Amino acid sequence: MFHKPAFAPDFLSKKPPPNYIAGLGRGATGFTTRSDIGPAREQAPEEVAPPAIGPMMGGPAIGPGMPGMPPGANGDAPKKPLDDDDEQFQDPDNETGLFNTAPYEADDEEADRIYEEVDKAMDERRRARREAREREELERYRKERPKIQQQFADLKRGLAAVSQEEWAALPDVGDLVRKKGTKKKLPDRYTPSADLITIGGGFGSTVSGGGDAASGFATSIDPRMMGGLSTPAGTASVAGDQSGILTDFVQFGQGRNKVLGLKLDQMSDSVSGQSTIDPKGYLTDLNSMVTKTDAEISDIKKARQLLRSVITTNPKHAPGWIAAARLEEVAQKIVAARELAAKGCEECPKSEDIWLESARLNSTENAKIILATAVRHIPTSVKIWLRAQSLEQDVKAQKRVLRRALEFIPNSVKLWKAAVSLEEDSDDARILLSRAVECVPLATELWLALARLETYENAKKVLNKARTAIPTSHEIWITAAKLEEQQGNIGSLDKIIPNAVTRLAQKGSTLDRDSWIKEAEECEKEGFVGTAQAIIKATIGIDVDDDDREGTWLEDAESSVSHGAIATARAIYAYALQVFPQEEGIWRKAAFLEKSHGTRESLEEVLQRAVKYCPQAEILWLMGAKEKWLAGDLPGAKGILASAFEANQNSEQIWLAAIKLEVETGEYGRAQALLLQARTKADTDRVWMKSAMLERQLGNLPVAMSLLEEAITKFPQFGKLWMIKAQIEEHQLSNVVAARDTLSKALKAVPKSSPSAVTLWLMASRLEERAGQLTKSRALLEKARLLNPKQPELWCEAIRVESRASNQAIADALISKALQECPTSGLLWSEAILSESRPQRKARSKDAWMKSENDPLVLVTVARLFWSERKVEKARNWFARAVKVNPDLGDSWAWWLKFESVQEGDTTKMVADIVAKCKAAEPHHGERWQACAKDLSNTGRSVEEILKMVASSLPVTV
Repeated sequence: MFHKPAFAPDFLSKKPPPNYIAGLGRGATGFTTRSDIGPAREQAPEEVAPPAIGPMMGGPAIGPGMPGMPPGANGDAPKKPLDDDDEQFQDPDNETGLFNTAPYEADDEEADRIYEEVDKAMDERRRARREAREREELERYRKERPKIQQQFADLKRGLAAVSQEEWAALPDVGDLVRKKGTKKKLPDRYTPSADLITIGGGFGSTVSGGGDAASGFATSIDPRMMGGLSTPAGTASVAGDQSGILTDFVQFGQGRNKVLGLKLDQMSDSVSGQSTIDPKGYLTDLNSMVTKTDAEISDIKKARQLLRSVITTNPKHAPGWIAAARLEEVAQKIVAARELAAKGCEECPKSEDIWLESARLNSTENAKIILATAVRHIPTSVKIWLRAQSLEQDVKAQKRVLRRALEFIPNSVKLWKAAVSLEEDSDDARILLSRAVECVPLATELWLALARLETYENAKKVLNKARTAIPTSHEIWITAAKLEEQQGNIGSLDKIIPNAVTRLAQKGSTLDRDSWIKEAEECEKEGFVGTAQAIIKATIGIDVDDDDREGTWLEDAESSVSHGAIATARAIYAYALQVFPQEEGIWRKAAFLEKSHGTRESLEEVLQRAVKYCPQAEILWLMGAKEKWLAGDLPGAKGILASAFEANQNSEQIWLAAIKLEVETGEYGRAQALLLQARTKADTDRVWMKSAMLERQLGNLPVAMSLLEEAITKFPQFGKLWMIKAQIEEHQLSNVVAARDTLSKALKAVPKSSPSAVTLWLMASRLEERAGQLTKSRALLEKARLLNPKQPELWCEAIRVESRASNQAIADALISKALQECPTSGLLWSEAILSESRPQRKARSKDAWMKSENDPLVLVTVARLFWSERKVEKARNWFARAVKVNPDLGDSWAWWLKFESVQEGDTTKMVADIVAKCKAAEPHHGERWQACAKDLSNTGRSVEEILKMVASSLPVTV
């Protein structure tokens, strides 16, 4: 057992000595943290905290919350609000905290500025590469991580092929998210039964007082209800209690009908007894009445108070009375509106607006009285007199009012014009105008109207007087010129218009050159062509610098053509050619203008003048010869070309035109002789090509091959020579090996950048395909795409090779790759549309139309889709758009002609219109068009014949 010690140590109950640390003898020591010693920063002398006393200094360990701790070192001290610039959040790499006490001098500022400029310059040098790298990374990122919308675009298009049965069979998506939070079931709602069901005897109730038992209504009042104060003894009983009473809703309806009848009787005529309104339309009229809402009524009241204040404080302010009257009119209080207007006329008798407003609010008869009163107060108001004249129904009364008005206002142009317009006799109108120009001598319109009514001699006198009265009016001079032209005095126009320009300039007229051109266009529209030309001749050079004359005049001519003023544009070209007779461009534009809007004779006259001043202009000679040829004048065309030979000895175009003319007329011997001379005098690749083609056409294959060999030696980089040779070897000589060798040499000789290079690759591929070497054909096309990237023709041929080989899956893959490399190619988009299934072609065509920027091939393909859907008008519009975008594409014209030729009904006129437009356009390009036009069997055929041949070879369905 334990025994209690005899004594207990007394130090346990005593206070420990200073700096005593329990367990120090066993090795227990204290530690110091950052919170004990404060932040490691330089402090101002007044902010320096007393040193922390740690255990190593002989004192107790100080922790958070203990005495002697520096301020802010524990949570008990007041916290300093955090700031973005606080030292504890500063970047350790930033030197601000280390050298914040050092002075910031001018050299430091200069150094910082220099470093900033260096950083900016280095950033500018790397910006282009950095931006390019960022774009590449963004494109790569988008390809690797496309949007959800892009990933499922093809699947969304595939939904168009889902039938209604399949769509209906899709299961509904359940609410998987909120299974537990099911909505509370709404309580059942019951629609109350109609009164007729209750009244019809369904409850079997009867009414006391002798009422109709079947209807359940009382026809007399219960005596127990006559007291007025006591409650009826009985209530309605569902079980058939005889003492109950039911509400009679039928009598309510009968009472409403009686009230309506009383109102109709009150509105009937008290004399004849006939109603003056339509009883059937009465309720309709009531429904059509506009009911004001509470807000509108409140706004009207506020506005009424404001306007009442306006007219009370300033009764002489006419706009206030007008606004108050119109407010009452809007509020449908017409009587109040008339009263306000009348009071306004009393307060403001000199304001014409209040009189006109009062006349408008009243009836016609009252308006006449009001306006009669108004002219007594304001006899010089033109508006009031014209309003009074418009209220009169009789022409004589209108004339009387206007003549009375002219007595008070003889200098009003409006009144004189209104009075003259009422006169039916020209003599009376002339008398009025004679008086009008005396009263208003500065009115140009009145002078011109009087001149038009006078004879030639009197009109000249009138215009002379007008010119004296109004020396700054150009209309008078132009009218004088029109008068002379109307009389056939064309020669005097060149005197009148220049004199007018000089006189007007002396009098300070500000009419510029553009205004004169507009006046000339107006004269042409009125039929005065001579006056328009005289204006152009006299004014086209005003305010134009010598260096800018040619360009300015050409722009003016094009502007006049766009406005439909052909004679004005012709006059501008004529004046420009007088100043610049050796300018080929002006002659060419003038010739094109005559070709589009003139006659054949005027075109020939312009071309004859053009070649005299510009004998070196080959295009002008060729245009003249072509016009002679189209007119059937072959000797004239040959004569023009002979003259062209004299002026241009070594011109390739003139030689080829002369040769073509001989070939078209069947003079093959003369064509061969001309080609022989041309090869000597104009030794060009095209001359050699035409020589070989002529010999090939005539069947002289050995001569053609020898010419091609010699031409290839001279011009090895001209691809068409190689093509003709390969075609002769394959088709005429049936030597596939030689044709393959020729194409192989051509691909090495012809530069890759040449336009013929792609055609040579296509010919080589098709040759191998026809020979049964499908693998080699694919290899050639793949090599061609590597050497000639972004060529849609090569991709299209590869797609068609796979389609002809029945490899549709590979063809579809090639289409996707091709569209990635050539996203704007109409040829590839057309192939993509036609390769899709019928339900998906519409979506595909929309993408093609947006990406290809109105390519004619895409437009034709879309038109064919509308054609297959029997949407005739839409298909016709898209065909028209295609030929308008590129009229040189012959395939578009052929498809349109094929479409119109198979339509039901009489399409003869439309077909003739298409043929005429195609002949005017003279197309030269198109896959099917070129294949047909360059066929040897079709040599010499016209545009119309080729168009019909191509159209007949096209399929009907898409």
